[in-house]
Amino acid sequence: MNDGFMIKNALRPSLADAAAASISAEITSGNWALGQRIPIEPKLAELLQVSRGTVREAVKMLVTQGMLEVRQGSGTYVRAVVDASASMLRMKRAGIRDQFEVRCALEVQAARLAAVRHDRQDLARLQTLVDARGGFDEHDAAARAAFIARDLDFHQGLIAASKNVALAEIYQFFSASVMETIASTLASDLPEPDQAAHQRIVDAIASGDPDHAAAAMHAFMAPMLDALDRQLASSTSPAPSGPTPKQGL
Repeated sequence: MNDGFMIKNALRPSLADAAAASISAEITSGNWALGQRIPIEPKLAELLQVSRGTVREAVKMLVTQGMLEVRQGSGTYVRAVVDASASMLRMKRAGIRDQFEVRCALEVQAARLAAVRHDRQDLARLQTLVDARGGFDEHDAAARAAFIARDLDFHQGLIAASKNVALAEIYQFFSASVMETIASTLASDLPEPDQAAHQRIVDAIASGDPDHAAAAMHAFMAPMLDALDRQLASSTSPAPSGPTPKQGL
């Protein structure tokens, strides 16, 4: 068996990948504008010189990425003119400090809005999510992953309580990075906010005071940002110089 041939085949993009890339290129180049209906499946198959099944798979991939939207009985439309997968890849390459800063900006604003827009159901849901968050066994990988998911659920609940659809969409797109920031506090020296810190956010939102809610959220994020600043300062500070060698006479 030729292992090298198998590796080359594994690395070769599938026809669906190639078709999705071609459709994406038409959109990002401006040939198919935002909100425009793209050609129907048989026409796409003809243009791309692939089967209709390959076209369906390519469209499904781009729908998952948020670039296309299928409307039953109407067709497939351009939902975004930016390749979300490429943007996510660039975001994942950003430093953890940058990701925490973006998360702080989104959640502070969400807390501010939630304080004035929440209803009883929002508060009840947030309280349920805080109570469910609990803890985990640090030696159990599955328990750790479940904890990260529960923690993310709470923060997504906070975003939902803001009643801002655009903010919710941005946060959903950013959620993979949020999970990375949560995981980083469990696997490093960064402080993970405890249950009381999460409860203070809920209480601040319940107060109805947007400034109080924003301050509570900022105080929640501050220890992690401060720790990252200290790490950055430590890594960029010059190494101490040794004693100056004595010059010979």
